[in-house]
Amino acid sequence: MNREDKIKLREFQKADTERVIQIWLDGNKDAHPFVHKEYWESNFEMVREQLLQAEVFVCSLSGEIQGFMGIVDGYIAGIFVDKKHRSLGIGKRLLEYAKSQYDTLTLNVYRKNNRAAAFYFREGFSLLSEELEEATGEAECTMIWKADNRIKSER
Repeated sequence: MNREDKIKLREFQKADTERVIQIWLDGNKDAHPFVHKEYWESNFEMVREQLLQAEVFVCSLSGEIQGFMGIVDGYIAGIFVDKKHRSLGIGKRLLEYAKSQYDTLTLNVYRKNNRAAAFYFREGFSLLSEELEEATGEAECTMIWKADNRIKSER
């Protein structure tokens, strides 16, 4: 059994809140050093509340949550993986699930977040637009994936 077989995906439950919100906060601070950490800290409680109202899926490895994805009508609000468990297939597993549920996916990623942007390009997303995010003053890219792109690339 390989490592990806041990990754389990399920719907978020209220009991997951503390672990998920900590992954969100740590992940944002780590992946976005160009955004002041106070920005993430000031949004902490709002995101905690939104988790309970959103469609969220968690991935666990060896029984412990190591990543999650929030998605709303084909818009990926975020994929976050615990720093110690990145590059193990958790983000890919979450994204594969989203691709199985929607024909079109969109998301936003900061231009300076090279690792995340490279991941999404590798997974078949393309750049749709770029604009300045008002709250942070950072360039944010809107990316898109369409199921028909997958079919064409498999031929």
